[in-house]
Amino acid sequence: MKAAGFAVRFTAQARADLQRLLDFLIDRARQAEDLGVALDTIDALEVEIRHRLASTPYLYRHPGPGSQLRELVIPAAGNGYLALYDITDARQVTVIAVRHQLEDDYL
Repeated sequence: MKAAGFAVRFTAQARADLQRLLDFLIDRARQAEDLGVALDTIDALEVEIRHRLASTPYLYRHPGPGSQLRELVIPAAGNGYLALYDITDARQVTVIAVRHQLEDDYL
């Protein structure tokens, strides 16, 4: 099955997660340049999620035994992020949540 044609959709929760992560990075900013880094990090994170899941969504791990969902690990700006997603059908992937690797859980 060719996976390169997957559309990647973000749920409202996943969008809220990206905003929350951006707010966290902005709150930690110490210099004006850090604000740009925060924005660039979140933009790069979204681009990386879209790129990887559009081409190879079946490649990534299941977060636990028996789960139909999958989890993508994304290194970005010296940190790690996780995207929880579902392969909705043969043409679409739905990103359900995004979190920093040190957060306890997705929801």
